Amino acid sequence: MKSKNSKNLNIEIIYEDERIIAINKPAGYLTLPDRYDFSAPSLVRYLESIYEQIFVVHRIDKETSGLIIFAKDAESHKFLNEQFMEHSLQKIYHAVVRGSFNKDELEVDIPIMANPSGKAMMIPSARGKSALTIFRPIEKFRLATLLECDLITGRQHQIRVHCSTIGYPLLVDSLYSGVNDFYLSSIKRKFNLQKDESENPIIERLTLHSYSLKFEHPDGQELKLNAEYPKDFSILLKTLRKWG
Repeated sequence: MKSKNSKNLNIEIIYEDERIIAINKPAGYLTLPDRYDFSAPSLVRYLESIYEQIFVVHRIDKETSGLIIFAKDAESHKFLNEQFMEHSLQKIYHAVVRGSFNKDELEVDIPIMANPSGKAMMIPSARGKSALTIFRPIEKFRLATLLECDLITGRQHQIRVHCSTIGYPLLVDSLYSGVNDFYLSSIKRKFNLQKDESENPIIERLTLHSYSLKFEHPDGQELKLNAEYPKDFSILLKTLRKWG
């Protein structure tokens, strides 16, 4: 097991052995290379520059931070991929959503499908694929809640769609809530800037973090991994605790 950082790309490796590698993905990084923008940073291109073989087991959105696992050989890839396909592992995300979540636990079983209008988003629909998420509040603020999201299935944009559908959209999600960023001035009373000053956002990407995975390692033992919050997510929570 190793823990290290890439000097060039500042990518934290949470766990590594001969068969798998787990990374704390920074927000803004793709999992797979972009087909049209070769310069866009991706984890696969980074890992392929270091290892002979890398196999993608699962993906997380570009603007989501946190834990993601890759396999180093075909057998491990098949073994891990089957666990994702069969929903036999535990995937926990942490999300900051708008509003004070009023349940101790909420199971959301709402199918989702691609928007037929052609927009790059998903919508709730009885014609969609089954999608199940269990939400539990971790910490409540005046205007927001930090939620634990137990992702039973793993559909595209599942947490984002489910949060929006039940009335607690992500605090920042340009696609599903129309909000691009979050500012201190939105919650701090009597917020004033000095002349000629401009306010910087506290966070300007999805308020969603892939926090933990519990799964069976290809060698047979149970493994649970956690990814610490990145700086912007931590600062957001500190700000909400103080002012929100």
